[in-house]
Amino acid sequence: MKFFNFKRKKFAKDSPIQKTLIIIFLLFLFISILLPLNSLFIKAFHDKEGYFVGLGNFKHYFSNPSLFQSLKNTIFISTATTLIAVFLAFIYSYSLSRINIRWKTFFKYIALVPLFAPTMLHGISLVYLFGNKGIFTTLGLNIDLYGAVGIIISEIIYTFPQAYLILLVALEMTDYRLYEAAQTLGAGRIKQFFRVTLPSVKYGLISAVFVCFTLSFTDFGAPKVVGGDFNVLATDIYKQIVGQQNFSMGAVVGIILLVPAIASFIVDRITTKKQSTFLSSKSVPYQLKTKPADSFFFIFCIIISLAIIIFLLVAIFASLVKIWPYNLHLTFSHYNFKTVSSSGIKPYINSIIISSISAAIGTILIFISAYLIEKSKTFKVARQITYLFSIIPLALPGLVIGISYILFFNKTSFNIFGINVPNIFNFLYGTAAIIILANIIHFYSVPFLTSNTALKKIDCEFENVSYTMSVPVYKTFFKVTMPLSITAIMENFMYLFVNSMTTVSAVIFLYTSKLKLASVAVIHMEEGGSIASAAAMAVLIVLTNIIIRIFYEIILRKIRRKTDAWQKR
Repeated sequence: MKFFNFKRKKFAKDSPIQKTLIIIFLLFLFISILLPLNSLFIKAFHDKEGYFVGLGNFKHYFSNPSLFQSLKNTIFISTATTLIAVFLAFIYSYSLSRINIRWKTFFKYIALVPLFAPTMLHGISLVYLFGNKGIFTTLGLNIDLYGAVGIIISEIIYTFPQAYLILLVALEMTDYRLYEAAQTLGAGRIKQFFRVTLPSVKYGLISAVFVCFTLSFTDFGAPKVVGGDFNVLATDIYKQIVGQQNFSMGAVVGIILLVPAIASFIVDRITTKKQSTFLSSKSVPYQLKTKPADSFFFIFCIIISLAIIIFLLVAIFASLVKIWPYNLHLTFSHYNFKTVSSSGIKPYINSIIISSISAAIGTILIFISAYLIEKSKTFKVARQITYLFSIIPLALPGLVIGISYILFFNKTSFNIFGINVPNIFNFLYGTAAIIILANIIHFYSVPFLTSNTALKKIDCEFENVSYTMSVPVYKTFFKVTMPLSITAIMENFMYLFVNSMTTVSAVIFLYTSKLKLASVAVIHMEEGGSIASAAAMAVLIVLTNIIIRIFYEIILRKIRRKTDAWQKR
């Protein structure tokens, strides 16, 4: 009987290829993450000429009234955004998970639309609604858009879907038996809400708060479009590096941006673990019942959905109007980008190509990395370090990655203990490869955790049986592991593609004049006063992501039908 006792420690030994790949991935993440971050930290303690100044740059930053004001502005914006976005997202997700309302599928998909748009689009829509010549401004409603108000509204739209997704999962995980016990004890709806609902989703709320705060703290797109003279840290970095070529001060601001991101990362890790242990195998899903307040929640969801739709429709309308607000005849002339830029439509094509390559390469690398960490047994320490490196990008804002990559890859040599060592990775600077690498690293952690979770669900007996039958590891990987993980693999590709299309913070410092991206082109068009063309480019990004998502849903539905049929056999 011992022959049939398939224990991992006895069977399925790692092949030499697996061992080699573990070391390669460890080195890849070390070079792609830690070395660039090291360059960032070193630069923060040196002046423009390269002389070591210790904490001098930090003292200068905090003693400079205008620079320090940017930090206070950023904290104010992030706090206001977080409070409003989490509040709205909680009611919205509560409506979809706990209330028996109509059009739930519609509301769920509409809430995700802002994820498909660069944050600049929200700012552009606000300009056409509340700007100096905006629709509501001409009707007498002036909200003083350019400044804190405009940034906060834009950031709320940007962070709302993130908070909604977190809170929806938290609310759906609550055990219905708690409500049955509360009803038996005579607790009313209000008491149930404060004694059962809030305690059961507290970790989700904490996670949503930190995620929203970090996203708004580090966002660059919205403040760039509607910030006006209201400076924040993200625009400070842009001015210090692009405007003044002061990389030392840019590195200082980058390190400051890391503080809330790292805090958010730590809290999210803690709350995720605690939230995951809240349900037991005996838990009962929440059971919906018709309630008198259903109409309120339905109207609330209608209002939020209309707001999201209006922002998208205004951007589309702005891209089709000839001259706002003087000539409202519809035209596609703004989609002829050659009138405002010599690059024409090329940035959009570049974005599709680079996003596709980033998604394809990233999906392959991330899934193989997760497989090696989860299914291998040797090099335990190396696998643990690789896992740590794989989740570090969760705490890295895009701007920090962009600056780090400039400082590391742009150097031709490094002075190590007085010896000049050539930088063998310098050839990547100014190429599409560095943008692809930045995209992969920027969005590495979420697909990695998704893959890791999917692989944990696959029984290790598959590898053990393959080993006893002398089946090569690669055959088991392609014939068993990948088919069983196809949903996670497709989701990873979708995630990487959409985010690579919409991101601007990670690539704003890495593009070249010959390799401009659509999101960067939106920024430059807006800076040049061609807001209609900027809206047109942003609309193309959104429509591309929505079309890709539709194809993804169709393919996924077909795959699930086959999977369900296989499971029913």
